[in-house]
Amino acid sequence: MRLNFQSFGSGHPLIILHGLYGSGDNWLTIGKALAGFSEIFLVDQRNHGGSPHSDIMDYQSLASDLKELMDNLEIKQAAILGHSMGGKAAMWFAIENPGRVSRLMIADISPRSYLNDEGPSNHMEEHDGILETLMNVSLHSYNSIGEVDRQLENGIPAKRLRQFLLKNLYKNEEGFYQWKLNIRSISRNLPGLTDGVNLQSINGRSFCQFPVLFIKGEKSPYILQPDIELISEIFPQARIITVKNTGHWLHAEEPEEFIKIVKKFIIS
Repeated sequence: MRLNFQSFGSGHPLIILHGLYGSGDNWLTIGKALAGFSEIFLVDQRNHGGSPHSDIMDYQSLASDLKELMDNLEIKQAAILGHSMGGKAAMWFAIENPGRVSRLMIADISPRSYLNDEGPSNHMEEHDGILETLMNVSLHSYNSIGEVDRQLENGIPAKRLRQFLLKNLYKNEEGFYQWKLNIRSISRNLPGLTDGVNLQSINGRSFCQFPVLFIKGEKSPYILQPDIELISEIFPQARIITVKNTGHWLHAEEPEEFIKIVKKFIIS
Protein backbone atom coordinates (compact mmCIF):
# COMPACT_ATOMS: atom_id res chain seq x y z
CA MET A 1 0.00 0.00 0.00
CA ARG A 2 1.34 3.44 -0.96
CA LEU A 3 1.01 5.58 2.14
CA ASN A 4 0.46 9.32 2.14
CA PHE A 5 3.34 11.23 3.72
CA GLN A 6 5.05 14.59 3.87
CA SER A 7 8.76 15.19 4.19
CA PHE A 8 11.07 18.08 5.00
CA GLY A 9 14.45 18.78 6.56
CA SER A 10 17.78 17.18 5.76
CA GLY A 11 20.04 14.54 7.22
CA HIS A 12 19.56 10.93 8.23
CA PRO A 13 15.90 9.87 7.71
CA LEU A 14 13.53 9.92 10.69
CA ILE A 15 10.12 8.34 10.08
CA ILE A 16 7.34 9.26 12.51
CA LEU A 17 4.31 7.00 12.94
CA HIS A 18 1.20 8.42 14.62
CA GLY A 19 -1.17 6.57 16.92
CA LEU A 20 -4.77 5.41 16.54
CA TYR A 21 -7.13 8.12 15.17
CA GLY A 22 -4.13 10.30 14.31
CA SER A 23 -2.25 11.39 11.20
CA GLY A 24 1.11 12.77 10.19
CA ASP A 25 -0.28 16.30 10.53
CA ASN A 26 -0.50 15.81 14.31
CA TRP A 27 3.31 15.63 14.38
CA LEU A 28 4.12 18.76 12.36
CA THR A 29 5.34 20.74 15.37
CA ILE A 30 7.56 17.88 16.55
CA GLY A 31 8.78 17.17 13.04
CA LYS A 32 9.72 20.77 12.28
CA ALA A 33 11.63 21.00 15.55
CA LEU A 34 13.66 17.93 14.54
CA ALA A 35 14.15 18.90 10.90
CA GLY A 36 17.53 20.49 11.62
CA PHE A 37 18.86 17.08 12.65
CA SER A 38 17.10 14.70 10.25
CA GLU A 39 15.08 14.44 7.08
CA ILE A 40 11.59 14.02 8.53
CA PHE A 41 8.88 11.78 7.11
CA LEU A 42 5.42 12.22 8.63
CA VAL A 43 3.38 9.21 7.58
CA ASP A 44 -0.38 8.59 7.48
CA GLN A 45 -0.86 4.93 8.31
CA ARG A 46 -3.52 2.92 6.45
CA ASN A 47 -7.14 3.87 7.24
CA HIS A 48 -5.90 7.23 8.58
CA GLY A 49 -5.30 10.70 7.15
CA GLY A 50 -4.79 10.75 3.39
CA SER A 51 -3.68 7.12 3.07
CA PRO A 52 -5.82 4.42 1.41
CA HIS A 53 -8.49 2.51 3.25
CA SER A 54 -8.39 -1.27 3.65
CA ASP A 55 -10.41 -4.01 5.33
CA ILE A 56 -7.10 -5.44 6.56
CA MET A 57 -5.49 -3.67 9.49
CA ASP A 58 -3.03 -5.44 11.75
CA TYR A 59 0.55 -4.88 12.80
CA GLN A 60 1.87 -7.18 10.10
CA SER A 61 0.23 -5.01 7.44
CA LEU A 62 1.32 -1.76 9.12
CA ALA A 63 4.91 -3.01 9.25
CA SER A 64 4.71 -4.12 5.61
CA ASP A 65 3.39 -0.68 4.62
CA LEU A 66 6.40 0.93 6.29
CA LYS A 67 8.81 -1.39 4.49
CA GLU A 68 7.14 -0.61 1.16
CA LEU A 69 7.41 3.12 1.85
CA MET A 70 11.12 2.84 2.64
CA ASP A 71 11.72 0.68 -0.43
CA ASN A 72 9.87 3.11 -2.71
CA LEU A 73 11.85 6.04 -1.31
CA GLU A 74 15.09 4.04 -1.48
CA ILE A 75 15.69 4.52 2.24
CA LYS A 76 18.02 1.73 3.28
CA GLN A 77 17.97 2.60 6.98
CA ALA A 78 16.06 5.10 9.12
CA ALA A 79 15.44 6.17 12.67
CA ILE A 80 11.83 5.40 13.57
CA LEU A 81 9.64 7.13 16.13
CA GLY A 82 6.20 5.74 16.87
CA HIS A 83 3.47 6.69 19.34
CA SER A 84 0.92 4.19 20.68
CA MET A 85 -0.33 2.16 17.66
CA GLY A 86 2.54 3.67 15.68
CA GLY A 87 4.93 2.47 18.36
CA LYS A 88 3.63 -1.09 18.08
CA ALA A 89 3.98 -0.92 14.29
CA ALA A 90 7.53 0.42 14.68
CA MET A 91 8.47 -2.40 17.08
CA TRP A 92 7.00 -5.03 14.75
CA PHE A 93 8.91 -3.56 11.79
CA ALA A 94 12.17 -3.39 13.77
CA ILE A 95 11.85 -7.00 14.92
CA GLU A 96 11.27 -8.19 11.35
CA ASN A 97 13.78 -5.81 9.71
CA PRO A 98 16.48 -4.99 12.26
CA GLY A 99 18.98 -4.00 9.56
CA ARG A 100 16.65 -1.23 8.32
CA VAL A 101 16.52 0.55 11.70
CA SER A 102 19.24 2.90 12.94
CA ARG A 103 17.41 4.03 16.09
CA LEU A 104 14.03 3.08 17.55
CA MET A 105 11.98 5.50 19.67
CA ILE A 106 8.69 4.34 21.19
CA ALA A 107 6.31 6.83 22.82
CA ASP A 108 4.10 5.46 25.61
CA ILE A 109 3.32 1.92 24.50
CA SER A 110 4.82 -1.46 25.39
CA PRO A 111 5.19 -4.69 23.40
CA ARG A 112 2.53 -6.46 25.47
CA SER A 113 -1.12 -7.16 24.66
CA TYR A 114 -3.71 -4.85 26.21
CA LEU A 115 -6.62 -7.13 25.26
CA ASN A 116 -7.39 -8.46 28.74
CA ASP A 117 -6.78 -5.33 30.78
CA GLU A 118 -9.29 -4.87 33.58
CA GLY A 119 -10.43 -1.97 35.73
CA PRO A 120 -10.25 1.74 34.81
CA SER A 121 -7.62 1.13 32.13
CA ASN A 122 -9.60 -1.30 29.96
CA HIS A 123 -8.27 -0.20 26.59
CA MET A 124 -10.60 -2.36 24.46
CA GLU A 125 -13.66 -1.02 26.23
CA GLU A 126 -12.44 2.56 25.93
CA HIS A 127 -11.79 2.32 22.18
CA ASP A 128 -15.03 0.41 21.55
CA GLY A 129 -16.89 3.31 23.14
CA ILE A 130 -15.05 5.90 21.04
CA LEU A 131 -15.62 4.05 17.77
CA GLU A 132 -19.29 3.37 18.50
CA THR A 133 -19.82 7.07 19.22
CA LEU A 134 -18.14 8.06 15.95
CA MET A 135 -20.15 5.56 13.93
CA ASN A 136 -23.45 6.68 15.46
CA VAL A 137 -23.06 10.33 14.49
CA SER A 138 -24.95 11.17 11.29
CA LEU A 139 -22.55 13.70 9.79
CA HIS A 140 -24.95 14.65 6.99
CA SER A 141 -27.14 16.34 9.62
CA TYR A 142 -24.61 18.96 10.72
CA ASN A 143 -23.33 22.19 9.23
CA SER A 144 -20.46 22.97 11.59
CA ILE A 145 -17.76 21.17 13.53
CA GLY A 146 -19.22 22.68 16.70
CA GLU A 147 -22.50 20.84 16.06
CA VAL A 148 -20.63 17.56 15.57
CA ASP A 149 -18.66 18.21 18.76
CA ARG A 150 -21.88 18.61 20.78
CA GLN A 151 -23.18 15.30 19.44
CA LEU A 152 -19.98 13.51 20.45
CA GLU A 153 -20.01 14.93 23.96
CA ASN A 154 -22.24 12.30 25.60
CA GLY A 155 -20.16 9.36 24.36
CA ILE A 156 -16.79 11.14 24.57
CA PRO A 157 -16.88 13.58 27.50
CA ALA A 158 -13.15 14.46 27.36
CA LYS A 159 -12.93 17.72 25.41
CA ARG A 160 -9.28 17.28 24.48
CA LEU A 161 -9.98 13.85 22.99
CA ARG A 162 -12.95 15.20 21.01
CA GLN A 163 -10.83 18.03 19.63
CA PHE A 164 -8.23 15.49 18.54
CA LEU A 165 -10.85 13.29 16.85
CA LEU A 166 -12.51 16.24 15.11
CA LYS A 167 -9.26 16.90 13.22
CA ASN A 168 -10.26 13.88 11.14
CA LEU A 169 -13.30 15.68 9.68
CA TYR A 170 -13.35 17.07 6.16
CA LYS A 171 -16.03 18.13 3.70
CA ASN A 172 -16.53 15.85 0.69
CA GLU A 173 -17.38 16.97 -2.84
CA GLU A 174 -21.07 17.15 -1.94
CA GLY A 175 -20.34 19.53 0.92
CA PHE A 176 -21.03 17.06 3.73
CA TYR A 177 -18.72 16.25 6.60
CA GLN A 178 -16.94 12.91 6.40
CA TRP A 179 -14.35 11.09 8.51
CA LYS A 180 -10.88 10.59 7.07
CA LEU A 181 -10.71 7.55 9.32
CA ASN A 182 -11.97 4.18 8.11
CA ILE A 183 -13.93 3.77 11.33
CA ARG A 184 -15.62 0.47 10.49
CA SER A 185 -12.36 -1.23 9.53
CA ILE A 186 -10.63 0.08 12.65
CA SER A 187 -13.53 -1.21 14.77
CA ARG A 188 -13.47 -4.67 13.16
CA ASN A 189 -9.71 -4.93 13.59
CA LEU A 190 -9.54 -3.43 17.08
CA PRO A 191 -8.71 -6.70 18.91
CA GLY A 192 -5.60 -7.13 16.76
CA LEU A 193 -4.60 -3.50 17.24
CA THR A 194 -4.98 -3.86 20.99
CA ASP A 195 -2.87 -7.02 20.99
CA GLY A 196 0.90 -7.10 21.45
CA VAL A 197 3.83 -7.70 19.15
CA ASN A 198 4.20 -11.23 17.87
CA LEU A 199 6.13 -12.76 20.77
CA GLN A 200 5.99 -16.20 19.10
CA SER A 201 7.96 -14.89 16.13
CA ILE A 202 10.53 -13.44 18.53
CA ASN A 203 10.91 -16.88 20.13
CA GLY A 204 13.14 -15.72 22.95
CA ARG A 205 15.36 -13.55 20.75
CA SER A 206 16.50 -10.11 21.85
CA PHE A 207 17.48 -7.13 19.73
CA CYS A 208 20.63 -5.10 20.32
CA GLN A 209 21.40 -4.08 16.74
CA PHE A 210 20.21 -0.49 17.23
CA PRO A 211 19.74 1.94 20.14
CA VAL A 212 16.23 1.89 21.63
CA LEU A 213 14.41 4.51 23.67
CA PHE A 214 11.00 4.22 25.34
CA ILE A 215 9.42 7.50 26.45
CA LYS A 216 6.73 7.08 29.09
CA GLY A 217 4.05 9.47 30.35
CA GLU A 218 4.26 9.60 34.15
CA LYS A 219 0.47 9.35 34.61
CA SER A 220 -0.12 6.90 31.77
CA PRO A 221 -1.10 3.27 32.39
CA TYR A 222 0.44 2.04 29.14
CA ILE A 223 3.94 1.30 30.48
CA LEU A 224 3.92 -0.27 33.96
CA GLN A 225 6.58 -2.24 35.82
CA PRO A 226 5.76 -5.61 34.15
CA ASP A 227 6.00 -3.82 30.79
CA ILE A 228 9.48 -2.54 31.66
CA GLU A 229 10.53 -6.12 32.36
CA LEU A 230 9.16 -7.28 28.99
CA ILE A 231 10.85 -4.38 27.19
CA SER A 232 14.17 -5.39 28.80
CA GLU A 233 13.74 -8.96 27.58
CA ILE A 234 13.17 -7.96 23.97
CA PHE A 235 15.39 -4.84 23.85
CA PRO A 236 18.03 -5.44 26.55
CA GLN A 237 19.81 -2.13 26.00
CA ALA A 238 16.65 0.00 25.87
CA ARG A 239 16.56 3.22 27.84
CA ILE A 240 13.28 4.28 29.45
CA ILE A 241 12.63 7.95 30.20
CA THR A 242 9.55 9.27 32.01
CA VAL A 243 8.08 12.66 31.16
CA LYS A 244 6.64 14.13 34.36
CA ASN A 245 3.01 15.24 34.68
CA THR A 246 1.95 13.70 31.37
CA GLY A 247 -0.42 10.96 30.28
CA HIS A 248 -0.61 8.95 27.07
CA TRP A 249 -0.45 12.09 24.87
CA LEU A 250 2.90 13.13 26.35
CA HIS A 251 4.21 14.63 23.10
CA ALA A 252 1.22 17.01 22.96
CA GLU A 253 1.16 17.75 26.70
CA GLU A 254 4.88 18.55 27.05
CA PRO A 255 6.15 19.05 23.48
CA GLU A 256 9.30 20.95 24.43
CA GLU A 257 10.44 18.25 26.85
CA PHE A 258 9.54 15.53 24.35
CA ILE A 259 11.53 17.24 21.59
CA LYS A 260 14.48 17.72 23.92
CA ILE A 261 14.53 14.00 24.77
CA VAL A 262 14.29 12.90 21.13
CA LYS A 263 16.97 15.37 19.97
CA LYS A 264 19.40 14.16 22.61
CA PHE A 265 18.78 10.54 21.64
CA ILE A 266 19.19 11.24 17.91
CA ILE A 267 22.55 12.97 18.27
CA SER A 268 23.98 10.78 21.03
